[in-house]
Amino acid sequence: MSSLSYELVLAGLAVGSAAALTGIGLIVTYRATGVLNLAQGAIAMVCAYVLRNLVVEWGWPLPLAACVTLLLVAPGIGLVLDRAVFRPAAVLELDPARTLVASIGVFVLLVGGAALVWGDGARADAPVLLGDDPWVQLAVVLLLAGAVGAATRWTPLGRELRAVVDNRELAVLGGIDADRVSAAGWAFGSFTAGVTGVLLAPYVRLDPYGLPLLVVEVIAVAVAARMRSLPVAVGTALVIGVAQAQLTRLHPEGWAGPLVQAVVTNLFVVALLVAALVLPGVGARGPVAGTPASGTRVPAGLWVAAGVLYLLPLGFAGDDLRTAVQVPALAVVLLSLVVVTGRGGQISLGQAAYAGLGALFTALLAAGRFPGLPRLPELTALLVAVVLVAPLGLLTGWPAIRRHGLALALATLAVGVAVSRFVFAQPYATAGLSLSRPAGLNSDHAYYALELAVLAVALLLVAALRRGRTGRALAALRDHEAGAEASGVAVPALKVLAFVAGAALAALGGGLLGMGVQAFDPEAFDPVRGLLWFAAILVLGADSLLSPLAAAALLVGLDAGARGGAAAAVIGLLAAFTARVPPLTTLLPAAPRRSHAIGSASMAPAPATGPGRGTTAPEPTGPAPRPRRAETNGGRDSEAPGRPGGRARGHRPPVARPAPAPRLEAHGLVLRYAGSSVLDGVDLVVEPGRVTALVGPNGAGKSSLFHCLAGTARPTSGRVTLDGTDITARPAHVRTRLGVGRTFQELAVFPSLTVEENVRVGGEQGRVRDDPYAVERALRLLGLTGVRHLPAAGLSTGALRRVEVARALAGRPHTLLLDEPSAGLDAAETGALARVLGALAADGTAVLVVEHDLDLVADVAHTVHVMEAGRIVS
Repeated sequence: MSSLSYELVLAGLAVGSAAALTGIGLIVTYRATGVLNLAQGAIAMVCAYVLRNLVVEWGWPLPLAACVTLLLVAPGIGLVLDRAVFRPAAVLELDPARTLVASIGVFVLLVGGAALVWGDGARADAPVLLGDDPWVQLAVVLLLAGAVGAATRWTPLGRELRAVVDNRELAVLGGIDADRVSAAGWAFGSFTAGVTGVLLAPYVRLDPYGLPLLVVEVIAVAVAARMRSLPVAVGTALVIGVAQAQLTRLHPEGWAGPLVQAVVTNLFVVALLVAALVLPGVGARGPVAGTPASGTRVPAGLWVAAGVLYLLPLGFAGDDLRTAVQVPALAVVLLSLVVVTGRGGQISLGQAAYAGLGALFTALLAAGRFPGLPRLPELTALLVAVVLVAPLGLLTGWPAIRRHGLALALATLAVGVAVSRFVFAQPYATAGLSLSRPAGLNSDHAYYALELAVLAVALLLVAALRRGRTGRALAALRDHEAGAEASGVAVPALKVLAFVAGAALAALGGGLLGMGVQAFDPEAFDPVRGLLWFAAILVLGADSLLSPLAAAALLVGLDAGARGGAAAAVIGLLAAFTARVPPLTTLLPAAPRRSHAIGSASMAPAPATGPGRGTTAPEPTGPAPRPRRAETNGGRDSEAPGRPGGRARGHRPPVARPAPAPRLEAHGLVLRYAGSSVLDGVDLVVEPGRVTALVGPNGAGKSSLFHCLAGTARPTSGRVTLDGTDITARPAHVRTRLGVGRTFQELAVFPSLTVEENVRVGGEQGRVRDDPYAVERALRLLGLTGVRHLPAAGLSTGALRRVEVARALAGRPHTLLLDEPSAGLDAAETGALARVLGALAADGTAVLVVEHDLDLVADVAHTVHVMEAGRIVS
């Protein structure tokens, strides 16, 4: 091996060792607590500052300072975070998205606190702990990984850790102190973060922003290891480190040379992109961003106060006015998070990238440096930049289709980091750029007035979006994605739309920011800013139009009026304690609602106007006759043998069938999971104008068959047809729009919407849309008119069951699939439900009921099928 290659290997091992330490700490913390500690880099930075302060400022001996930093300060930070931040979140059983917000809050808090204490400037005198020999660092990493692996496998604490990871609740019931295990995980994770910080600080710039971001980039090694395997994490880190060092010898030429050079010197960023976008998502099924409280409104007085506050700078001059110019533009950027996160419920940590691209493209277009386009006036350049950036929202919108929660957070963060490293930080894209204001708007007063006008238009557009059909669909997506899809919402397209609209708004605000300061500043759009903006919107209230206004004024005002980092410290503190402090807009007074009592048996079915037939005549006020009990033979099919579509035995009157309707059929359905058969050649017909019941013990395959019919599961083999057309590959929302409605075994309502809005989502997205009578008809049929204006979150289980059925009926399905519809209902509500189902069948609707209540089945079913072991046995 040549001398140069050997030296590069050593350099790569040094970098890879530090990355491996980060991976070890992240994995141990995640396995012990279930939290991906995005604050790992910030803890590393704080420990590096502490060691430098002890050695350089106070003159302590390096060994003593290192022991204090790594054995006291670093684990102490972890124990404080466990006790004050994350243990309350675990006790309250917050969803992973809220816990992620707390982790981001800790990151932002530590970064802001470090800026307040040590300043923004980079320090080049960090002490070297282990010398320049990378083999020593590698030995430390291997010893640490081996010790962790041995402790996990052979010690009592390791066994407890594995038990807590497998099933925390069961481990607690078995006598394991999960809090102690969690505290140990946090202490060790912070220790490894401290080691990473003190090892990296001498070789990178030590400042509150650079080192934390560098550690964020190497999260890739932990994600590649699926947050479980220490050997994979260590090996990945060392391979990437050595490869990155070796590739520094490349000096590509040509127009793509600078970009290739940027890629080969940032392989950890490439690895983060691959791990976040290509590999299976970590925690992919976690909930999306927390749902805002329903029923809050912004008092008119606050809007007046916000308007006055934003008009005040028109009377300013000098530095105060130049600072205030940033506020409306930043508010537009933050408004993009209201669309994506607040309304759509999608975690987006990369909005700073789109804001920066808006500013960069505006500058390039105005300077005539954008390939293929002539020089444009500033305002035209801004609008064209928005048009160019909006489609780039697919960079985050496309991964969002199949990722949720933590996996989506990593994907959006990876895109933000990649854009920062490969575009904003590269001279080929930003060198020599300046940005002037539009002609006639050079003065700060005139430009500020322009920003106010743009902000007002953006607010009105977002307000209209939130009030309309798309806004309700976004809220449904945020509250319950599967429920939204079952209502007919095209979830993939809606997610893409949210991210594209968010990218456009962020680009608009970013372009305004750039023209406001008359320069393109890459540091104004680094990923740390994106985390700060996300945290600010979440702590103030993500689904409130007032939040971006307040957040922009707070972020700019605090940093301008105090030492840099004050805004980050305040926002980080609020976000870190998200388990204790709710979003501030939820403290606003609740919107007045008309409150009416809701009777448990107030449903009044109207056979002549059921949603399956679509007539619009007024409904009768009296209840329809209760269907007679289906005659069964020991739980067997009540139809004549060999005649699945035949007439039921007994004295049931013939079923009214006004017109032929599509038949939903299953043909030889087979469904296997991990080699086990859940369904084994199932045939089923859901007849129009009849109630078909599916019964059987738990584990018989009823729910699996139901999901195959509804489109939420794809059979291994076999077909699902609707009136002879194969719909096996059609997703759930397409089947809803074809007329196959469904409900869920576990409630799938949208708690942030009112009862009427819940039902309206089904009417707007179902088979027959824009029927002016559909919503009212469904509300009356299910006895919900008295609570139509109440938020769904405040209703009883029985009322919510009715809301779900009404939402399905508002789309006027011809086939209705009901999964345990009587769960949580009392006797009166169950009887009322039976009358509704009978009325629907009499009106021609095909109804399939999966039910354990055999009395209900006997009351309503025309055909009863019994399932056992994945087969229909009778």
